[in-house]
Amino acid sequence: MMIRRWACALALVALSLAPAAHAQDAYTIDPVHSSLAFKARHMMVSDVKGFFDTFSGSIKLDAAKIENSSVEVTIDATSVSTKNAKRDGHLKSADFFDVEKYPTITFKSKKVAKKGDQWVATGDLTMHGVTKEIELPFTLTGPVSAGDASLVGITASAELNRQDFGISWNKTLDSGGVVVGDKIKIEIEVEAKKQTS
Repeated sequence: MMIRRWACALALVALSLAPAAHAQDAYTIDPVHSSLAFKARHMMVSDVKGFFDTFSGSIKLDAAKIENSSVEVTIDATSVSTKNAKRDGHLKSADFFDVEKYPTITFKSKKVAKKGDQWVATGDLTMHGVTKEIELPFTLTGPVSAGDASLVGITASAELNRQDFGISWNKTLDSGGVVVGDKIKIEIEVEAKKQTS
């Protein structure tokens, strides 16, 4: 009996010393107040900017311990837009995103960590049928109260090499350069609203 009491006492002490669990709040990305943009070098002299108009995603945010947070995003690749119908059609073709075969682009974080003054979400990006682990540096604003809603904002940017995802179409210019650069800059602005039960 004495041994059992000691065991119970030790278990209670262990529980009291264990770190408290942190709550995760679920947020839904608001596409109306968010944007997913990219820039690619064109003809070696300028950047062409494009957007994905249709996307959805969710954030599980632990405001007390950001490292416990996560994010998942699904992008409709058919919604790519550069405000030029001919170019958009080319981007949707097998030369680039091949949207008939790969209609979605997804990102799913695996961990969140602080690096210097910035947070970094490391996760799997799947595009054009290829999955690669990428790092997505971001800044977080909020949560803030807006009436009866709780909102957070996320700004993120990264640089990818499209060749890593099998998107390799190009043409050589007479001057020796290429029509489309391999490095693609991603610019993300997200507003998300806390889900209510």
